[in-house]
Amino acid sequence: MTDLGPEQQALVDALAAEHAAVFAYGVVAAFSNPTRDPLVAQYAADHRARRDATIDALTAADVDAPPAAAGYTVPFPVTDAVAAARLAQQVEEDTAVAWRSVIERARSAPTREAAVVALTDAARRAASWRAILGIFPSTVAFPGTPA
Repeated sequence: MTDLGPEQQALVDALAAEHAAVFAYGVVAAFSNPTRDPLVAQYAADHRARRDATIDALTAADVDAPPAAAGYTVPFPVTDAVAAARLAQQVEEDTAVAWRSVIERARSAPTREAAVVALTDAARRAASWRAILGIFPSTVAFPGTPA
């Protein structure tokens, strides 16, 4: 890729976060509480849809969308349902940061609108995982703000 504008670079970065999220939800699915299978499946599907929409947006902007990596490193060992929930929470926080960056750098209204929806969805999913983990309040004042 050559000389991407700020909006396109932010979309490429958000795509990388979505690729990582899709991978991470595979790990989450392997270790999560079986009663959470429908939730995990829905959230994984949400990330696949967001990934695909981001690829479409980049393609429409004549930007080659980078493919997913062959694998990703999770930030901590996941060996049980609690760690799986923590990973899911982290994934949602990471994608929120990426989408907030798109909002900040977007030059076009459609990109900004899509990024607001993506940030809102990630914040909602993160709040769900925080509640599952017993973290209250489960919401944060400014989702997507790097820690």
